Amino acid sequence: MKDFCLLSVDEMYRADAAAVDRGVTGLELMEAAGRAITDEIVKRWQPRPVAVLCGPGNNGGDGFVAARLLSGLGWPVRLALLGERGNLKGDAAIHADHWTGEVESLEASVLDGCQLVVDALFGAGLTRPLDGPAREVVAAINERNMDCVAVDIPSGVHGDSGQVLGRILEEGVAPRSRLTVTFFRAKPGHYLLPGRQLAGELVVAGIGIPEEVLADIAPKTHLNGPHLWLGRFPWPQAGGNKYSRGHAVVLGGSEMTGAARLAAVAARRIGAGLVTIASPTGAVAVYSVEEPGNLIKAIADDDAFQELLSDQRKNAVLLGPGAGVSDITRRRVLAALASRKACVLDADALTVFRDRPGELFCSIKGPCLLTPHEGEFRRLFRDPPEEGNQANDKLARTRAAARESGAVVLLKGADTVISHPDGRAAINTNGPPELASAGTGDVLAGFAVGLLAQGMDSFDAALAAAWLHGRAAADFGLGLIAEDLAETLPGVLKNLRDSRNNA
Repeated sequence: MKDFCLLSVDEMYRADAAAVDRGVTGLELMEAAGRAITDEIVKRWQPRPVAVLCGPGNNGGDGFVAARLLSGLGWPVRLALLGERGNLKGDAAIHADHWTGEVESLEASVLDGCQLVVDALFGAGLTRPLDGPAREVVAAINERNMDCVAVDIPSGVHGDSGQVLGRILEEGVAPRSRLTVTFFRAKPGHYLLPGRQLAGELVVAGIGIPEEVLADIAPKTHLNGPHLWLGRFPWPQAGGNKYSRGHAVVLGGSEMTGAARLAAVAARRIGAGLVTIASPTGAVAVYSVEEPGNLIKAIADDDAFQELLSDQRKNAVLLGPGAGVSDITRRRVLAALASRKACVLDADALTVFRDRPGELFCSIKGPCLLTPHEGEFRRLFRDPPEEGNQANDKLARTRAAARESGAVVLLKGADTVISHPDGRAAINTNGPPELASAGTGDVLAGFAVGLLAQGMDSFDAALAAAWLHGRAAADFGLGLIAEDLAETLPGVLKNLRDSRNNA
């Protein structure tokens, strides 16, 4: 899992400091960083005029090294510095002294005649928007649609949030990069939008920081993938049966009946032994028409729902898809939470608490997963204080929501974030644009409750459901509709098991 951990800006500073404490000098780290940048450039491009833009800190020092190495390989290099050369300090100043070419002032004209630009202005720790010459040059890079290589992260993007830093009434700016070369480990901002789109191809280069520094840092953020949960995935066992594989309950609604049906089939496809749709009495006929493997139970009132929950064999409950925003849904949610069965709350089961989120959070006592999209999330949770980049930091907001609610929170999107109340978090990035289709969220919720029914804990179930959902969508491709996800899942599971067995 170390290879997939993501380091915050502060954690990366700690990694650098820990490397120095272990005898790796800052000069060596900077030289290795500049060499890594150079190596990745020469792999992709033939020698051509290149503009290397250097900032006043260590990122600029990396740029000086890359400029020197590229020039030594015969590349025509123009180097521009933001600020005065005499103001450079430490390792950056020493490496700047090794550059024997001209140092130009940073302005858009330095791009003239160049076919490639290296953005070594600012790294992931920048906390203010680009302004002055830096903003003008970056805007010119985008206007000219130049091939850009970003050092660490595109300048103007914060490494923790992936947000382009801006001011009130002034949009921020960052270069649209073809390639980003970062060091030791990636950062959340490389995978959160819009940073992911601006970074282009991402290369994580080793520069001599010892792996053992991760033990002291103990990072809590990872890139989601099977490496995180495959060892605990509930594969069918030779001695198992439908009862040992769990019995999920899906609350059905009266009108949007397709949502619960999609979720129920998804729960069965991912392995739940039995799935019962708790249907309003007037909709039983609709739920019974198709999907004969779904069990249907008529629920006339609260007592009937309580009786259904009293069956100990029914061990996981999904509420929300197509349930309706009503007091009935609210009462069903509270009853399910009171049962302390594993619960997934989605869609209407979240919206119904928009005016009373505290009631929901206080009722969460057992395993629980909340799966909001951005609109549902904002109805339930207050954003963190607007400190620095926090206001639009999806990772920070999801972590705060998990702490506040006491549930695992899966905040959906192209950069889905899953967070546990204890601070562990993962970013899921494999969902393709084709998932922007009605019903796909119901299938995701169904996958999650199916895994909960089989005994996965709520964090693992959320991670696995999100990744499998994205992979099934990607495998199907163009023309995807929600129904295709469950149909495609068996192939994804087969490939996953084969890769596990062959590892």
